[in-house]
Amino acid sequence: MSPIKASRYHTPLKLRSNERRALLLVGDLLMQLAALLLALYFWAVADANMEFSLTFIESTPPWFFLLPISFLVLISGLYEQHRAADESETLKALAIAAILALMIYMTVYFLLPPRTMPRRGVFAYYAAALVLTLIWRMVYIRVFTAPHFMRRVLLIGGGETGQILMRIIKDTFPPPFLLVGIIDDDPGKMNTQIEGVPVMGTSAELQQVIDKNKITDLIVAISGKMQSSMFQSLMNAHESGTEITRMPVAYEEMLGRIPIRILEADWILRNFVDQIRGNVYYDIAKRTVDLLGSLLFLLCFLPAVPFICIAILLDSGFPILYRQVRLGRGGQPYQMFKFRTMVRDAEPDGLPRWAKENDTRATRIGAFLRKTHLDEIPQFVNVLRGEMSIVGPRAERPELIDWFEGQVPFYRARLLVKPGITGWAQVNQSYAATIEETIIKLEYDLYYIKKRSLWTDVMVILRTPGMIFGLRGR
Repeated sequence: MSPIKASRYHTPLKLRSNERRALLLVGDLLMQLAALLLALYFWAVADANMEFSLTFIESTPPWFFLLPISFLVLISGLYEQHRAADESETLKALAIAAILALMIYMTVYFLLPPRTMPRRGVFAYYAAALVLTLIWRMVYIRVFTAPHFMRRVLLIGGGETGQILMRIIKDTFPPPFLLVGIIDDDPGKMNTQIEGVPVMGTSAELQQVIDKNKITDLIVAISGKMQSSMFQSLMNAHESGTEITRMPVAYEEMLGRIPIRILEADWILRNFVDQIRGNVYYDIAKRTVDLLGSLLFLLCFLPAVPFICIAILLDSGFPILYRQVRLGRGGQPYQMFKFRTMVRDAEPDGLPRWAKENDTRATRIGAFLRKTHLDEIPQFVNVLRGEMSIVGPRAERPELIDWFEGQVPFYRARLLVKPGITGWAQVNQSYAATIEETIIKLEYDLYYIKKRSLWTDVMVILRTPGMIFGLRGR
């Protein structure tokens, strides 16, 4: 949560979100430096003609000392608080980082002339970095997500907005903070529990509850008009050193999503339309990255294209490419290109359908292409034509968008930017097959639109291989 003022009960043990990220980064940096020294030592002693010394270190190629940066980039997705605290996510991200590092190194190794790059030193570095980082991250999960290191929070308001937050905290393990109780001025809620969390008092008792329970933070989840007595109590708490965060801000920081269920139309206009109008320089930079990135990706995937075409042809015949109308920025229709992955006439009645897990309409080769997202290679042509971007919300069909608009609030807001081949929603959640999942995907899309920057785009691109290697396509 964003700090406003240091809490009287904040200690170095009660870590904020930004402090946790800093701790993770410092720990990772120390592990990378240790891995670098171990790699240099192994490299030297493994060769009978070398000796580990200052002279050996000085003679090491400069690019070797950049390896720690490359590894930190590969695990950049693990600096999100909820992923860093999840053991399975950590193991998966480190495994994918190791695979990518090996693939990148092997590609460069075989493209360069013989004896240009060492094998022992690079292998030793990545092996040591993987093991040491894994040990450090497991220590972080076991120790720094324990209750002693967590913020102690009171929720201000036990209504619908507060209940949304409480349900999310209940479903998150480990929780992002300790939710101690609720403050609410509704007499009917006194001495009760909401979603398993006790109502501990009214605004008049706020400071007393804070002192008794050593509260570090207040999350304000009042969506309607706030009573003057509650406002005054919050100001008194703030002045005494308790940090205050609005529920939408806490929601964004915990989940990387926008809470669309509690937002109003004017909030969307203030936070998206006005911001997008002022992002001219970002749009120019993004278009440049799209052009260069598309050319690079097409060049990398070009050797695989003939094999994909032959496989589709042998499996199910023509056509090899599939074209479909999608809506782009501002609702403009365009023809999107993909490799065909489904049987011909997959929608004989012309009605659009959600993609399902193990969709029976997919061909044998198509199922593999969809799982690995290789079917989306032709979309880089759409990017070159300016109809799509490398990073953005997933492109949808006009019929589905019209239907979703009647089911999901603010769904059309995702058309404020170009659709993307990959995106914040795609790397955080698999395909949506229900209205609830569609709402969650939209929350991710709106978070990206609000926070979009070149750095955010880079983070999404770096996390995309994890989605591909995880075979999360449908």
